[in-house]
Amino acid sequence: MSNIFNSDEFLFTPLGGSEEFGANLNLYSCNGELIAIDCGIAFADERFPGIDILLPDPWLLEENKERLKALIITHAHEDHIGAVPHLWERFKCPIYTTKFTATVLRKKFDQEGVEGTDIRVINLNEDIEIGVFTIKALPVSHSVPSSFSVFIQTPHGNVLHSGDWNLDPAPVTGSRTEEKTFQKISDKGIIAYIGDSTNAQVNGFSGSEADIEKGMIEEFKKCKGKIAVTSFSSNIGRVISIARAAEKVGRSVVLIGRSLHRMVGSAYDCGLMQDIPEFLTDDDISHIADENVVFIVTGSQGEHRAALARIARGEYSSVSLNKGDSVIFSARAIPGNERNINTVKNNLSAAGVRIVTPSDTKNTIHVSGHPCKEEIIQMLQWVEPDCVIPVHGERLQLDAQAKLAQACQVKRTIVPNNGSVIRLAPGEPEIIDHVETRMLAVDLTRIIPVNHQSITARRKLQYSGAVHASIVLDGDLKVLGEIKIDTIGLTCDRNDDCIIEDLEENILKSICDIEADIVRDEEEISETIRISLRRYVSDIFRLKPKTTIHVTCLDI
Repeated sequence: MSNIFNSDEFLFTPLGGSEEFGANLNLYSCNGELIAIDCGIAFADERFPGIDILLPDPWLLEENKERLKALIITHAHEDHIGAVPHLWERFKCPIYTTKFTATVLRKKFDQEGVEGTDIRVINLNEDIEIGVFTIKALPVSHSVPSSFSVFIQTPHGNVLHSGDWNLDPAPVTGSRTEEKTFQKISDKGIIAYIGDSTNAQVNGFSGSEADIEKGMIEEFKKCKGKIAVTSFSSNIGRVISIARAAEKVGRSVVLIGRSLHRMVGSAYDCGLMQDIPEFLTDDDISHIADENVVFIVTGSQGEHRAALARIARGEYSSVSLNKGDSVIFSARAIPGNERNINTVKNNLSAAGVRIVTPSDTKNTIHVSGHPCKEEIIQMLQWVEPDCVIPVHGERLQLDAQAKLAQACQVKRTIVPNNGSVIRLAPGEPEIIDHVETRMLAVDLTRIIPVNHQSITARRKLQYSGAVHASIVLDGDLKVLGEIKIDTIGLTCDRNDDCIIEDLEENILKSICDIEADIVRDEEEISETIRISLRRYVSDIFRLKPKTTIHVTCLDI
């Protein structure tokens, strides 16, 4: 695949974020030089026991790091920035982004102990030459400050990489997505619009963050006890709206969750929190009456270790929610996280906590930061691209945006898979090749492939159980002492002791079948017993458990 980057062509390859939500990583190649856009995390599901976070595997960037001129980060959401501190040392290159995102990123690097980074703060609407590429960061409204689309100019033509955006007419932080900005680049000609598909199936417009404050005020008035509001920690506009609403109903605000403190700290550093009431700390909680407090908490996606999940389980030392208290979900569920979110809601409901979601109230307590159908149509009319390549979504969303583009008379649409190598120019855009894409897992302090044997073993244990036996034999292969047997996930109609008895009987039979004068190797004896025992368990329980046998032979 390295050879294709030697060509005098303009190529685009999504390495993550197409046909999935999260793990966004996009690669552009022109005349042998590369730039990457975004490098984010995804949430793990039940297929990856013990794993919370997945990362796109940057092997292609590593393999071509001498060609990689820049990593451009469009905004500070975790699905676009979260993998950078974990992976940057593998492909070291300059990072270009705006001030707020750079501030967040530096804190992340410090947290991970990564040194020697090269972060270059860029200004919006200014041309920046990066090798053969000229890029311009075009300001857009989104649910995190300083978001931008990337206008990429090359000798072969121009592309607009949208990043995440919407047409919020009155954003609480950041800039509006301005018609004149995108019509201006349209005059230069756009080969392809490579754009956000998240809400391509949703009619209408996404709404305005400015409406959240009023909606929260009305919702807070209904609440008698403590209030907890959960949202994405990077949504600084939402934090501001909640804080202003709380002040107007006579409540103080406490921030709960490390990522929330880091994000709000970055916002303060960048001067985005002016005229916002001072937040209280955990130490102040015991001195505030229940009816005078609003908690803003992390964990809107049901993350097991996040603040809201711990509070719901009664495991958060300084905060408890009980009967008469309220939790407001000011976020949508990312597809795949519904089960975890429902677990949190069930725990809260069991404690008598009132739960409010956007579908439970007429008040506006959440708006999306992504464009709905009418907004996508508006953008395509402004930009007038020759081709639309949908990214940032599952297949349904990608196909929906392609259909929208076709309805807008866009000449060509290409729906990519992760790994699709798309030649943008010269000639008509088309898929010309495919590269392998992989995922990595964050396993505590390690980063491992998602097919690592430790994850495979956990998955097997999760569904098939385990059997372990320890046996000591003398020189004639007679058992010394007791056979020690442990099982996980096996049950018997009679009682659990009967399982051990049956397994021990099978082991003794297997040992009797071994000819002592022929087989003397401990490993060979162990494997013979293991195969017999696993076959027995499979026949009886219709399971194929992880089976380990430890044999010690003593010459007595």
